[in-house]
Amino acid sequence: MKHTARRPDVVVVGAGGSGAVLAALLSEDPGRSVLVLEAGPAPRHLPGFPAGLLDARLVPGAQPGHTAVQPWAVRLTPRHPYTVARGRFLGGSTTVNGGYFVRARREDFDRWSAAGGPAWSYDRVLPFLRSMETDLDHGADDLHGGSGPVRIRRSRLGHPAAAAFRAAARQLGFPEEPDKNAQGAPGFGAVPSNSVDGLRLNTGVSHLLAALGRPNLMVNGDSPVRRVVVERGRATGVVVEHDGRRTTVRAGEVVVCAGAFASPHLLHLSGIGPRRELQRLGIPVVHDAPAVGSRFGDHPQVVMEWMPRRPMPAPTGSWLGGALHLSSSDGEHPGDLEILQSLVPMAGLVGGRVSVPGAPLAFLVSVQTPRTSGRLRTRSADPATPPSIDYGYLGTADDRRRLREAVRAAATLVTTGAFDEVSLGLAHPGQDVWNDDGLLDRWIDGRLGTSHHTCGTVPMGPAGDPGAAVDGYGRVHGVRGLRVADTSILPTAPLRGPAATAVLIGALVADAMRRDLP
Repeated sequence: MKHTARRPDVVVVGAGGSGAVLAALLSEDPGRSVLVLEAGPAPRHLPGFPAGLLDARLVPGAQPGHTAVQPWAVRLTPRHPYTVARGRFLGGSTTVNGGYFVRARREDFDRWSAAGGPAWSYDRVLPFLRSMETDLDHGADDLHGGSGPVRIRRSRLGHPAAAAFRAAARQLGFPEEPDKNAQGAPGFGAVPSNSVDGLRLNTGVSHLLAALGRPNLMVNGDSPVRRVVVERGRATGVVVEHDGRRTTVRAGEVVVCAGAFASPHLLHLSGIGPRRELQRLGIPVVHDAPAVGSRFGDHPQVVMEWMPRRPMPAPTGSWLGGALHLSSSDGEHPGDLEILQSLVPMAGLVGGRVSVPGAPLAFLVSVQTPRTSGRLRTRSADPATPPSIDYGYLGTADDRRRLREAVRAAATLVTTGAFDEVSLGLAHPGQDVWNDDGLLDRWIDGRLGTSHHTCGTVPMGPAGDPGAAVDGYGRVHGVRGLRVADTSILPTAPLRGPAATAVLIGALVADAMRRDLP
Protein backbone atom coordinates (compact mmCIF):
# COMPACT_ATOMS: atom_id res chain seq x y z
CA MET A 1 0.00 0.00 0.00
CA LYS A 2 1.40 3.34 -1.04
CA HIS A 3 1.85 6.18 1.46
CA THR A 4 1.63 9.78 0.29
CA ALA A 5 4.07 12.52 1.24
CA ARG A 6 1.27 15.04 1.76
CA ARG A 7 0.11 15.65 5.30
CA PRO A 8 -2.82 18.07 5.30
CA ASP A 9 -3.92 19.51 8.59
CA VAL A 10 -7.44 18.16 8.01
CA VAL A 11 -8.83 15.43 5.79
CA VAL A 12 -12.56 15.76 5.15
CA VAL A 13 -14.21 12.52 4.03
CA GLY A 14 -17.14 13.43 1.79
CA ALA A 15 -18.13 16.67 0.03
CA GLY A 16 -21.86 16.57 0.70
CA GLY A 17 -24.33 18.74 2.59
CA SER A 18 -22.03 19.01 5.60
CA GLY A 19 -18.57 18.15 4.25
CA ALA A 20 -18.49 20.76 1.47
CA VAL A 21 -19.55 23.43 3.94
CA LEU A 22 -17.06 22.41 6.60
CA ALA A 23 -14.15 22.23 4.15
CA ALA A 24 -14.93 25.62 2.61
CA LEU A 25 -15.18 27.29 6.01
CA LEU A 26 -12.02 25.65 7.38
CA SER A 27 -10.06 26.73 4.31
CA GLU A 28 -10.89 30.38 5.00
CA ASP A 29 -7.99 30.11 7.46
CA PRO A 30 -4.92 30.31 5.17
CA GLY A 31 -2.80 28.65 7.81
CA ARG A 32 -4.83 25.41 7.72
CA SER A 33 -4.47 22.96 4.82
CA VAL A 34 -7.58 20.97 3.93
CA LEU A 35 -7.94 17.91 1.72
CA VAL A 36 -11.42 16.76 0.70
CA LEU A 37 -11.88 13.19 -0.48
CA GLU A 38 -15.17 12.68 -2.35
CA ALA A 39 -16.29 9.22 -3.44
CA GLY A 40 -18.00 10.54 -6.58
CA PRO A 41 -17.01 12.98 -9.31
CA ALA A 42 -15.87 16.43 -8.19
CA PRO A 43 -16.00 18.94 -11.07
CA ARG A 44 -14.11 22.19 -10.58
CA HIS A 45 -16.50 24.37 -12.56
CA LEU A 46 -20.28 24.66 -12.92
CA PRO A 47 -20.30 23.29 -16.52
CA GLY A 48 -18.94 20.05 -15.05
CA PHE A 49 -22.34 19.40 -13.47
CA PRO A 50 -24.71 17.62 -15.90
CA ALA A 51 -27.77 19.76 -16.63
CA GLY A 52 -30.09 17.26 -14.95
CA LEU A 53 -28.28 17.75 -11.63
CA LEU A 54 -28.90 21.48 -11.71
CA ASP A 55 -32.50 21.49 -12.97
CA ALA A 56 -34.66 22.24 -9.94
CA ARG A 57 -37.72 20.77 -11.65
CA LEU A 58 -36.20 17.30 -11.42
CA VAL A 59 -35.14 15.09 -8.49
CA PRO A 60 -32.17 12.98 -9.65
CA GLY A 61 -32.36 10.84 -6.52
CA ALA A 62 -35.79 9.61 -7.65
CA GLN A 63 -34.40 8.28 -10.93
CA PRO A 64 -33.36 4.60 -10.67
CA GLY A 65 -29.81 3.97 -11.80
CA HIS A 66 -28.79 7.63 -11.96
CA THR A 67 -25.00 7.86 -12.18
CA ALA A 68 -24.81 10.51 -9.44
CA VAL A 69 -26.65 8.31 -6.96
CA GLN A 70 -25.46 5.48 -4.72
CA PRO A 71 -28.28 2.99 -4.10
CA TRP A 72 -28.58 1.32 -0.71
CA ALA A 73 -30.66 -1.84 -0.26
CA VAL A 74 -32.70 -1.57 2.95
CA ARG A 75 -35.76 -3.01 4.65
CA LEU A 76 -38.44 -0.53 5.66
CA THR A 77 -40.26 -3.30 7.55
CA PRO A 78 -39.23 -6.95 7.92
CA ARG A 79 -41.29 -7.79 4.82
CA HIS A 80 -40.71 -4.63 2.78
CA PRO A 81 -37.38 -4.38 0.89
CA TYR A 82 -36.64 -1.00 -0.63
CA THR A 83 -33.85 0.96 -2.30
CA VAL A 84 -32.85 4.36 -0.96
CA ALA A 85 -30.65 6.88 -2.76
CA ARG A 86 -27.75 8.97 -1.57
CA GLY A 87 -25.75 11.44 -3.64
CA ARG A 88 -22.36 10.33 -4.95
CA PHE A 89 -21.17 13.56 -6.57
CA LEU A 90 -19.77 16.89 -5.42
CA GLY A 91 -22.46 18.25 -3.10
CA GLY A 92 -23.59 14.78 -2.02
CA SER A 93 -27.30 14.39 -1.51
CA THR A 94 -27.85 18.15 -1.94
CA THR A 95 -27.03 17.48 -5.61
CA VAL A 96 -29.75 14.86 -6.09
CA ASN A 97 -32.49 15.83 -3.59
CA GLY A 98 -35.54 18.03 -4.04
CA GLY A 99 -34.01 21.29 -2.88
CA TYR A 100 -36.18 21.42 0.28
CA PHE A 101 -34.34 23.73 2.71
CA VAL A 102 -36.53 24.08 5.80
CA ARG A 103 -34.98 24.71 9.20
CA ALA A 104 -35.47 22.30 12.08
CA ARG A 105 -37.98 23.32 14.74
CA ARG A 106 -37.13 24.87 18.08
CA GLU A 107 -38.30 21.63 19.70
CA ASP A 108 -35.64 19.75 17.72
CA PHE A 109 -32.91 22.03 19.01
CA ASP A 110 -34.20 21.58 22.56
CA ARG A 111 -33.77 17.81 22.17
CA TRP A 112 -30.38 18.09 20.51
CA SER A 113 -29.00 20.56 23.05
CA ALA A 114 -30.00 18.15 25.83
CA ALA A 115 -27.62 15.66 24.20
CA GLY A 116 -24.95 17.85 22.60
CA GLY A 117 -24.79 20.80 24.97
CA PRO A 118 -25.93 24.45 24.87
CA ALA A 119 -24.19 25.11 21.54
CA TRP A 120 -27.14 23.27 19.97
CA SER A 121 -29.86 25.47 21.47
CA TYR A 122 -31.98 27.42 18.98
CA ASP A 123 -30.75 30.79 20.19
CA ARG A 124 -27.11 29.69 19.82
CA VAL A 125 -27.53 28.22 16.32
CA LEU A 126 -29.64 31.07 14.91
CA PRO A 127 -26.56 33.18 14.02
CA PHE A 128 -25.21 30.20 12.05
CA LEU A 129 -28.54 29.71 10.27
CA ARG A 130 -28.52 33.38 9.30
CA SER A 131 -24.86 33.48 8.26
CA MET A 132 -25.14 30.52 5.91
CA GLU A 133 -27.97 31.94 3.75
CA THR A 134 -29.05 34.75 1.50
CA ASP A 135 -32.82 34.81 1.83
CA LEU A 136 -34.09 36.30 -1.41
CA ASP A 137 -37.63 36.70 -0.08
CA HIS A 138 -36.98 38.35 3.29
CA GLY A 139 -33.48 39.75 3.10
CA ALA A 140 -31.35 40.26 6.18
CA ASP A 141 -33.28 40.66 9.42
CA ASP A 142 -33.38 39.15 12.89
CA LEU A 143 -34.31 35.70 11.51
CA HIS A 144 -32.87 35.60 8.00
CA GLY A 145 -29.49 36.10 6.40
CA GLY A 146 -28.67 38.43 3.54
CA SER A 147 -25.08 37.60 2.59
CA GLY A 148 -24.50 33.85 3.05
CA PRO A 149 -23.51 31.33 0.37
CA VAL A 150 -26.85 29.41 0.24
CA ARG A 151 -29.46 31.34 -1.73
CA ILE A 152 -33.00 30.67 -0.48
CA ARG A 153 -36.26 31.26 -2.28
CA ARG A 154 -39.71 29.95 -1.39
CA SER A 155 -41.73 27.91 -3.86
CA ARG A 156 -44.19 29.97 -5.87
CA LEU A 157 -47.88 29.21 -5.31
CA GLY A 158 -49.17 30.55 -8.61
CA HIS A 159 -49.45 27.15 -10.30
CA PRO A 160 -53.15 26.12 -10.46
CA ALA A 161 -52.52 22.99 -8.38
CA ALA A 162 -50.59 24.94 -5.72
CA ALA A 163 -53.29 27.60 -5.54
CA ALA A 164 -55.94 24.91 -5.13
CA PHE A 165 -53.92 23.24 -2.37
CA ARG A 166 -53.73 26.54 -0.53
CA ALA A 167 -57.47 27.13 -0.92
CA ALA A 168 -58.27 23.60 0.26
CA ALA A 169 -56.10 23.99 3.37
CA ARG A 170 -57.83 27.28 4.12
CA GLN A 171 -61.26 25.69 3.59
CA LEU A 172 -60.41 23.02 6.16
CA GLY A 173 -59.33 25.66 8.69
CA PHE A 174 -55.57 25.14 8.64
CA PRO A 175 -53.61 28.32 9.42
CA GLU A 176 -51.30 30.02 6.97
CA GLU A 177 -47.59 29.57 7.67
CA PRO A 178 -46.02 32.15 5.37
CA ASP A 179 -42.44 31.48 6.47
CA LYS A 180 -41.56 27.92 7.38
CA ASN A 181 -38.12 29.07 8.56
CA ALA A 182 -39.55 31.41 11.20
CA GLN A 183 -40.72 28.94 13.90
CA GLY A 184 -44.35 30.02 13.58
CA ALA A 185 -47.39 27.82 14.18
CA PRO A 186 -47.45 24.87 11.73
CA GLY A 187 -49.78 25.25 8.77
CA PHE A 188 -49.85 25.74 5.00
CA GLY A 189 -47.12 27.64 3.23
CA ALA A 190 -44.51 27.80 0.51
CA VAL A 191 -41.39 25.67 0.79
CA PRO A 192 -38.03 27.38 1.42
CA SER A 193 -35.64 25.96 -1.14
CA ASN A 194 -32.03 26.27 -2.22
CA SER A 195 -33.31 26.20 -5.80
CA VAL A 196 -33.38 29.63 -7.40
CA ASP A 197 -34.61 30.55 -10.88
CA GLY A 198 -34.80 26.88 -11.79
CA LEU A 199 -31.25 26.09 -10.61
CA ARG A 200 -30.55 23.62 -7.78
CA LEU A 201 -27.67 25.21 -5.84
CA ASN A 202 -26.09 22.25 -4.06
CA THR A 203 -23.34 22.75 -1.48
CA GLY A 204 -20.65 21.90 -4.01
CA VAL A 205 -21.80 24.92 -6.02
CA SER A 206 -22.63 27.22 -3.12
CA HIS A 207 -19.51 26.53 -1.06
CA LEU A 208 -16.69 24.63 -2.74
CA LEU A 209 -16.50 25.92 -6.31
CA ALA A 210 -15.79 29.44 -5.13
CA ALA A 211 -13.14 28.19 -2.69
CA LEU A 212 -11.17 25.96 -5.06
CA GLY A 213 -8.75 28.72 -5.91
CA ARG A 214 -7.37 28.74 -2.37
CA PRO A 215 -3.89 27.18 -2.25
CA ASN A 216 -4.66 25.48 1.08
CA LEU A 217 -7.70 23.56 -0.25
CA MET A 218 -7.61 20.46 -2.41
CA VAL A 219 -10.66 18.45 -3.51
CA ASN A 220 -10.13 14.98 -4.97
CA GLY A 221 -13.06 13.24 -6.64
CA ASP A 222 -13.57 9.53 -7.35
CA SER A 223 -11.68 8.84 -4.11
CA PRO A 224 -13.71 6.67 -1.73
CA VAL A 225 -12.19 6.28 1.72
CA ARG A 226 -11.99 2.68 2.90
CA ARG A 227 -10.71 3.08 6.45
CA VAL A 228 -9.64 5.63 9.04
CA VAL A 229 -6.15 4.90 10.31
CA VAL A 230 -5.96 4.99 14.11
CA GLU A 231 -2.64 4.65 15.93
CA ARG A 232 -2.31 4.65 19.73
CA GLY A 233 -5.80 6.02 20.13
CA ARG A 234 -5.45 8.83 17.60
CA ALA A 235 -6.68 9.15 14.00
CA THR A 236 -3.60 9.77 11.86
CA GLY A 237 -5.03 9.48 8.36
CA VAL A 238 -7.20 7.50 6.00
CA VAL A 239 -6.88 4.76 3.42
CA VAL A 240 -8.28 6.04 0.13
CA GLU A 241 -8.87 4.22 -3.15
CA HIS A 242 -8.35 5.88 -6.52
CA ASP A 243 -8.05 4.24 -9.93
CA GLY A 244 -7.97 0.82 -8.26
CA ARG A 245 -5.02 1.66 -6.00
CA ARG A 246 -5.15 2.17 -2.25
CA THR A 247 -3.09 4.88 -0.61
CA THR A 248 -2.65 6.01 2.97
CA VAL A 249 -3.05 9.75 3.41
CA ARG A 250 -1.66 11.07 6.67
CA ALA A 251 -3.42 13.99 8.33
CA GLY A 252 -3.43 16.03 11.50
CA GLU A 253 -7.16 15.46 11.93
CA VAL A 254 -9.87 13.46 10.15
CA VAL A 255 -13.49 14.60 9.79
CA VAL A 256 -15.93 12.01 8.45
CA CYS A 257 -18.80 13.62 6.52
CA ALA A 258 -19.82 10.63 4.41
CA GLY A 259 -23.52 10.60 5.32
CA ALA A 260 -25.78 8.78 7.74
CA PHE A 261 -25.15 5.36 6.14
CA ALA A 262 -21.56 5.62 4.92
CA SER A 263 -20.17 7.32 8.05
CA PRO A 264 -21.11 4.57 10.54
CA HIS A 265 -20.10 1.92 8.03
CA LEU A 266 -16.67 3.55 7.66
CA LEU A 267 -16.27 3.75 11.44
CA HIS A 268 -17.10 0.05 11.74
CA LEU A 269 -14.56 -0.84 9.06
CA SER A 270 -12.03 1.25 11.00
CA GLY A 271 -12.62 -0.71 14.21
CA ILE A 272 -14.90 1.82 15.89
CA GLY A 273 -18.22 0.26 16.83
CA PRO A 274 -19.78 -2.53 18.93
CA ARG A 275 -16.90 -4.74 20.06
CA ARG A 276 -18.56 -8.14 19.71
CA GLU A 277 -19.92 -7.47 16.24
CA LEU A 278 -16.56 -6.19 14.98
CA GLN A 279 -14.70 -9.15 16.48
CA ARG A 280 -17.13 -11.55 14.83
CA LEU A 281 -16.25 -9.99 11.47
CA GLY A 282 -12.52 -10.15 12.14
CA ILE A 283 -12.14 -6.37 12.31
CA PRO A 284 -9.49 -5.28 14.86
CA VAL A 285 -11.27 -3.26 17.53
CA VAL A 286 -9.88 0.25 17.96
CA HIS A 287 -12.61 1.53 20.26
CA ASP A 288 -15.73 -0.16 21.61
CA ALA A 289 -18.50 2.23 20.54
CA PRO A 290 -21.83 0.38 20.83
CA ALA A 291 -23.86 3.43 19.72
CA VAL A 292 -22.42 3.47 16.19
CA GLY A 293 -25.16 2.09 13.97
CA SER A 294 -27.27 0.88 16.87
CA ARG A 295 -30.22 3.12 16.01
CA PHE A 296 -31.40 5.77 13.57
CA GLY A 297 -34.48 7.72 12.67
CA ASP A 298 -36.15 8.67 9.41
CA HIS A 299 -39.63 9.61 8.18
CA PRO A 300 -42.01 7.06 6.61
CA GLN A 301 -43.73 8.34 3.49
CA VAL A 302 -46.57 7.40 1.15
CA VAL A 303 -47.17 8.89 -2.30
CA MET A 304 -50.80 9.79 -2.96
CA GLU A 305 -51.72 10.58 -6.56
CA TRP A 306 -54.70 12.57 -7.83
CA MET A 307 -56.10 13.06 -11.32
CA PRO A 308 -56.15 16.60 -12.74
CA ARG A 309 -59.48 17.81 -14.10
CA ARG A 310 -57.71 19.46 -17.04
CA PRO A 311 -54.13 19.48 -18.35
CA MET A 312 -51.81 21.15 -15.85
CA PRO A 313 -48.93 23.38 -16.96
CA ALA A 314 -45.42 22.16 -16.26
CA PRO A 315 -43.73 24.06 -13.41
CA THR A 316 -41.21 26.66 -14.46
CA GLY A 317 -38.93 27.02 -11.44
CA SER A 318 -39.19 24.00 -9.15
CA TRP A 319 -41.05 20.72 -8.81
CA LEU A 320 -42.20 21.87 -5.35
CA GLY A 321 -45.66 23.29 -4.71
CA GLY A 322 -46.94 24.06 -1.23
CA ALA A 323 -46.55 22.18 2.03
CA LEU A 324 -48.98 21.61 4.87
CA HIS A 325 -47.78 20.72 8.36
CA LEU A 326 -50.40 19.51 10.80
CA SER A 327 -50.30 17.69 14.11
CA SER A 328 -51.08 14.06 14.83
CA SER A 329 -53.85 13.41 17.34
CA ASP A 330 -51.54 12.82 20.31
CA GLY A 331 -50.37 16.46 20.04
CA GLU A 332 -46.94 15.55 21.40
CA HIS A 333 -44.98 17.07 18.51
CA PRO A 334 -46.85 19.96 16.84
CA GLY A 335 -46.66 19.86 13.06
CA ASP A 336 -45.31 16.31 12.88
CA LEU A 337 -47.36 15.33 9.79
CA GLU A 338 -46.32 16.71 6.41
CA ILE A 339 -48.19 16.87 3.10
CA LEU A 340 -45.74 18.04 0.43
CA GLN A 341 -46.93 18.84 -3.07
CA SER A 342 -45.22 17.77 -6.28
CA LEU A 343 -46.01 19.80 -9.40
CA VAL A 344 -44.28 17.16 -11.54
CA PRO A 345 -45.96 13.74 -11.91
CA MET A 346 -44.20 10.89 -10.12
CA ALA A 347 -43.70 9.31 -13.53
CA GLY A 348 -41.74 12.43 -14.45
CA LEU A 349 -39.66 12.50 -11.27
CA VAL A 350 -38.77 8.83 -11.75
CA GLY A 351 -38.20 9.19 -15.49
CA GLY A 352 -36.34 12.51 -15.46
CA ARG A 353 -39.04 14.42 -17.34
CA VAL A 354 -40.83 17.60 -16.30
CA SER A 355 -44.02 16.90 -18.22
CA VAL A 356 -45.96 13.63 -18.57
CA PRO A 357 -49.28 14.34 -20.33
CA GLY A 358 -52.24 12.61 -18.74
CA ALA A 359 -50.32 11.45 -15.67
CA PRO A 360 -51.61 12.09 -12.13
CA LEU A 361 -49.94 14.58 -9.82
CA ALA A 362 -48.96 13.69 -6.29
CA PHE A 363 -48.73 14.56 -2.64
CA LEU A 364 -45.83 13.14 -0.61
CA VAL A 365 -47.36 12.32 2.76
CA SER A 366 -45.04 11.62 5.69
CA VAL A 367 -44.88 11.26 9.46
CA GLN A 368 -42.02 13.30 10.89
CA THR A 369 -42.46 12.40 14.54
CA PRO A 370 -38.99 11.89 16.11
CA ARG A 371 -38.51 8.11 16.27
CA THR A 372 -35.36 5.97 16.28
CA SER A 373 -36.54 2.56 15.13
CA GLY A 374 -33.75 1.76 12.66
CA ARG A 375 -30.47 -0.12 12.90
CA LEU A 376 -27.39 -0.46 10.68
CA ARG A 377 -25.13 -3.54 10.94
CA THR A 378 -21.88 -4.10 9.10
CA ARG A 379 -21.84 -7.58 7.54
CA SER A 380 -18.23 -7.95 6.40
CA ALA A 381 -14.75 -6.50 6.80
CA ASP A 382 -14.77 -6.02 3.02
CA PRO A 383 -15.75 -2.39 2.25
CA ALA A 384 -17.46 -3.57 -0.94
CA THR A 385 -20.07 -5.50 1.08
CA PRO A 386 -22.87 -3.10 1.99
CA PRO A 387 -24.24 -3.04 5.53
CA SER A 388 -27.60 -4.44 6.57
CA ILE A 389 -30.03 -1.55 7.11
CA ASP A 390 -33.38 -2.01 8.83
CA TYR A 391 -35.69 0.99 9.25
CA GLY A 392 -38.13 -0.66 11.63
CA TYR A 393 -41.03 1.37 10.26
CA LEU A 394 -44.61 0.88 11.49
CA GLY A 395 -43.51 -1.26 14.40
CA THR A 396 -46.03 0.14 16.88
CA ALA A 397 -49.73 0.94 16.90
CA ASP A 398 -48.87 4.64 17.26
CA ASP A 399 -46.67 4.50 14.15
CA ARG A 400 -49.54 3.11 12.11
CA ARG A 401 -52.08 5.50 13.58
CA ARG A 402 -50.00 8.56 12.72
CA LEU A 403 -49.49 7.49 9.12
CA ARG A 404 -53.20 6.71 8.75
CA GLU A 405 -53.96 10.20 10.07
CA ALA A 406 -51.60 11.81 7.56
CA VAL A 407 -53.01 9.81 4.64
CA ARG A 408 -56.60 10.58 5.63
CA ALA A 409 -55.78 14.27 5.96
CA ALA A 410 -54.43 14.31 2.40
CA ALA A 411 -57.48 12.44 1.16
CA THR A 412 -59.75 14.98 2.85
CA LEU A 413 -57.90 17.85 1.16
CA VAL A 414 -58.48 16.31 -2.26
CA THR A 415 -62.23 15.99 -1.59
CA THR A 416 -62.75 19.67 -0.69
CA GLY A 417 -64.70 21.90 -3.01
CA ALA A 418 -61.66 24.15 -3.35
CA PHE A 419 -59.45 21.34 -4.63
CA ASP A 420 -62.26 19.98 -6.77
CA GLU A 421 -61.62 22.98 -9.02
CA VAL A 422 -58.53 21.21 -10.39
CA SER A 423 -59.04 17.55 -9.42
CA LEU A 424 -61.14 14.59 -10.47
CA GLY A 425 -60.19 12.87 -7.21
CA LEU A 426 -57.61 10.44 -5.95
CA ALA A 427 -56.23 7.88 -8.38
CA HIS A 428 -56.59 5.23 -5.68
CA PRO A 429 -58.03 3.78 -3.52
CA GLY A 430 -61.79 3.95 -2.90
CA GLN A 431 -63.69 5.42 0.04
CA ASP A 432 -64.15 1.97 1.59
CA VAL A 433 -60.40 1.81 2.22
CA TRP A 434 -60.22 5.24 3.86
CA ASN A 435 -62.91 4.27 6.35
CA ASP A 436 -61.38 0.97 7.48
CA ASP A 437 -58.17 0.92 9.55
CA GLY A 438 -57.24 -2.60 8.51
CA LEU A 439 -57.76 -1.99 4.79
CA LEU A 440 -55.90 1.31 4.98
CA ASP A 441 -52.98 -0.31 6.80
CA ARG A 442 -52.70 -2.91 4.04
CA TRP A 443 -52.89 -0.22 1.37
CA ILE A 444 -50.11 1.73 3.14
CA ASP A 445 -47.97 -1.41 3.48
CA GLY A 446 -48.06 -1.89 -0.27
CA ARG A 447 -46.97 1.69 -0.99
CA LEU A 448 -44.67 2.47 1.92
CA GLY A 449 -41.60 4.54 1.18
CA THR A 450 -39.27 6.85 3.04
CA SER A 451 -38.42 10.55 3.01
CA HIS A 452 -34.64 9.88 2.85
CA HIS A 453 -34.08 11.86 6.07
CA THR A 454 -31.81 9.44 7.94
CA CYS A 455 -30.23 10.71 11.17
CA GLY A 456 -28.75 9.25 14.35
CA THR A 457 -26.39 6.47 13.29
CA VAL A 458 -23.47 8.14 15.14
CA PRO A 459 -25.40 10.05 17.80
CA MET A 460 -24.00 12.85 19.90
CA GLY A 461 -24.14 12.84 23.67
CA PRO A 462 -21.90 12.98 26.74
CA ALA A 463 -18.81 10.82 27.13
CA GLY A 464 -19.54 7.69 29.10
CA ASP A 465 -23.07 7.41 27.74
CA PRO A 466 -23.25 4.07 25.89
CA GLY A 467 -25.93 5.61 23.67
CA ALA A 468 -23.60 8.33 22.41
CA ALA A 469 -20.69 8.11 19.98
CA VAL A 470 -19.58 11.77 19.59
CA ASP A 471 -19.82 15.02 21.51
CA GLY A 472 -21.70 18.12 20.41
CA TYR A 473 -18.86 19.16 18.11
CA GLY A 474 -18.61 15.76 16.43
CA ARG A 475 -15.51 14.52 18.29
CA VAL A 476 -15.57 10.74 18.50
CA HIS A 477 -15.49 9.59 22.10
CA GLY A 478 -12.37 7.55 22.79
CA VAL A 479 -10.49 8.43 19.58
CA ARG A 480 -8.46 11.63 19.40
CA GLY A 481 -8.20 13.57 16.17
CA LEU A 482 -11.40 12.13 14.71
CA ARG A 483 -14.76 13.83 14.20
CA VAL A 484 -18.02 13.04 12.46
CA ALA A 485 -19.93 15.97 10.96
CA ASP A 486 -23.13 15.07 9.12
CA THR A 487 -26.71 14.17 10.00
CA SER A 488 -25.57 10.89 11.54
CA ILE A 489 -24.69 12.83 14.74
CA LEU A 490 -28.26 14.09 15.33
CA PRO A 491 -29.76 11.82 18.02
CA THR A 492 -33.16 12.09 16.35
CA ALA A 493 -34.32 13.28 12.95
CA PRO A 494 -35.79 16.79 12.92
CA LEU A 495 -39.47 17.55 12.47
CA ARG A 496 -38.60 18.84 8.98
CA GLY A 497 -36.33 17.50 6.27
CA PRO A 498 -32.67 17.72 7.37
CA ALA A 499 -30.91 19.36 4.39
CA ALA A 500 -30.67 22.78 6.05
CA THR A 501 -29.54 21.11 9.27
CA ALA A 502 -26.79 19.24 7.40
CA VAL A 503 -25.39 22.59 6.27
CA LEU A 504 -25.70 23.87 9.84
CA ILE A 505 -23.69 20.90 11.12
CA GLY A 506 -20.86 21.69 8.73
CA ALA A 507 -20.86 25.33 9.81
CA LEU A 508 -21.11 24.62 13.54
CA VAL A 509 -18.33 22.00 13.59
CA ALA A 510 -16.06 24.13 11.39
CA ASP A 511 -16.51 27.04 13.79
CA ALA A 512 -15.62 24.82 16.74
CA MET A 513 -12.48 23.60 14.97
CA ARG A 514 -11.38 27.09 13.95
CA ARG A 515 -11.83 28.37 17.49
CA ASP A 516 -10.37 25.17 19.01
CA LEU A 517 -13.34 24.89 21.36
CA PRO A 518 -12.93 22.47 24.28
